[in-house]
Amino acid sequence: MLSQWSTAQQFRQDAPFAHTYSIVAYDSATGQLGVAVQSHWFSVGTVVAWAEAGVGVVATQSFSNPAFGPQGLQLMKTGLDAKATLKALMDSDEGRHYRQVGVIDATGAAASWTGDQNIAEAGHIVGKHYAVQANMMKNATVWPAMAGAFENTSGTLAERMLAALEAAQAEGGDIRGKQSATLLVVSGEPTGKVWLDRLVDLRVDDSEAPLKELRRLLKVKTAYDFMNAGDLAIEAGDYAKASAAYGAAEEMFPDNLEMQYWHAINLVNQGEMKTALPMLKKIFAENNDWRLLTPRLIKPGILQVSEQDLQKIMKL
Repeated sequence: MLSQWSTAQQFRQDAPFAHTYSIVAYDSATGQLGVAVQSHWFSVGTVVAWAEAGVGVVATQSFSNPAFGPQGLQLMKTGLDAKATLKALMDSDEGRHYRQVGVIDATGAAASWTGDQNIAEAGHIVGKHYAVQANMMKNATVWPAMAGAFENTSGTLAERMLAALEAAQAEGGDIRGKQSATLLVVSGEPTGKVWLDRLVDLRVDDSEAPLKELRRLLKVKTAYDFMNAGDLAIEAGDYAKASAAYGAAEEMFPDNLEMQYWHAINLVNQGEMKTALPMLKKIFAENNDWRLLTPRLIKPGILQVSEQDLQKIMKL
């Protein structure tokens, strides 16, 4: 018993105490890969969640060994599948009995490990294109609830993984409570540009309601994806496409002045002054800095308007 306690003390000192619940998953329709996690521990995502486009995903938790993240991804780059990668990681680690790890590869094959020295309630489920794992849970119903939610929720991979986390919390979640959460999704095919490959990269490091905040951030992120699409459409000179994108973002956040503003500016570019002017008048009334910004858009070509129409805008 003493030797077991000494070993446990070693891993408590050397490893982050990331007791938690997580999901690693694959979307067969898009090829996207993802990981989502929630814990009563500060900034859990920096320890647990690892992903690389076109390669795979690793979630390393319990008495977490963060090296499993980069090591697991590197092993999958050599051609090992999820099951072989997980075995290689466990075989190399004397602390395997204290670890909990989920792995998914670029084909959607999944594997999971729960060491016999994990703190109860602890367990995992490996399903088609996903694995859920949890330790130090209030109830043993947590990870089955995660599996059920992921399988029965429609939507994007990010939305389905978030639903799994919410189902875990509804079953009691981490017995200590909740503090941080992460949602990470990468593309199935790497572009060589990391900033494009990371499709969703959201973290809540310290919050009384991390999943509620994570869901809010996912909605904001989705709206700004529409905004970015609108910007790209303007660069291409496709103002109709830009207007549709800006309008979609504004519909999600109708009180967001910036979304309203760029939508209105794009309408001006399309010659739809009658529609744009009331929008701009309302925006300027709430924050005059948008009025000050407007003439500065002409030089870079973002606002294309006659001097006469510009004066109409500035007099609103």
